[in-house]
Amino acid sequence: MISKDDARTIVGILGNIIAGSLFLSPLPTFYAIWKKKAVEQYSALPYLATFFNCGLWVLYGLPMVKPNSTLVLTINGAGFAIEIVYLSLFLIYSVPMKRLRLVAVVVAECFFLAALALCALLLLKKPKTRSDIIGSICMAGNIMMYAAPLSVMKLVIATKSVEFMPFFISFFSFINGLCWTTYALLKFDAFILVPNSIGSALGFVQLVLYASFYKSTQRILAQRKAQGGDVNLAKIDAERNPNGDVLNGV
Repeated sequence: MISKDDARTIVGILGNIIAGSLFLSPLPTFYAIWKKKAVEQYSALPYLATFFNCGLWVLYGLPMVKPNSTLVLTINGAGFAIEIVYLSLFLIYSVPMKRLRLVAVVVAECFFLAALALCALLLLKKPKTRSDIIGSICMAGNIMMYAAPLSVMKLVIATKSVEFMPFFISFFSFINGLCWTTYALLKFDAFILVPNSIGSALGFVQLVLYASFYKSTQRILAQRKAQGGDVNLAKIDAERNPNGDVLNGV
């Protein structure tokens, strides 16, 4: 019979695979951005949040902070590197104003991560104190990562189109949240449990939105194609929301 520790290791490995799939799921989106040489209405917020979140969990998974957390450290280290690539593409293909805001946020996130690492490792002597403090911040960062697509969800509802909310990101967010929730329950870890249970719920809501507006998205794309590609979501959004109340993010 499989012990609880063995089961947790298996779920953790599965979580690494799913989380890796989540990190790689935007590849079609960034291929489209690279091909068009423009980010259009894609929001950088989810990638900024994931970049920051992965950095926090790398700190949490360090042996001097949370021993025996290799699976947490490895996947978040990989995710941190992948998000650097995505954000670099946003920097290259964003308009100047968005580029400046993006740089400002990335610099602020890096400064916070460096300051947190120095304070935790130099000022806090006990690993339990380090893990409690960094874990609490990680929990907030993880919730922020899962909540980042809320701006995109608002755009989906306003435009009745899921064109700028990629399906696989929503799908893997839901599955990833479920997997790490299970991991946290097998050997109770509230810092992992709380944000991932929230993440699985938000991922489910995104999937519901995707199912609800998939057909209307196809009609919008067909209309755009029929008119030679001149119809876009920005125009449709302006027609439906003359007050410009849609939050498009960074």
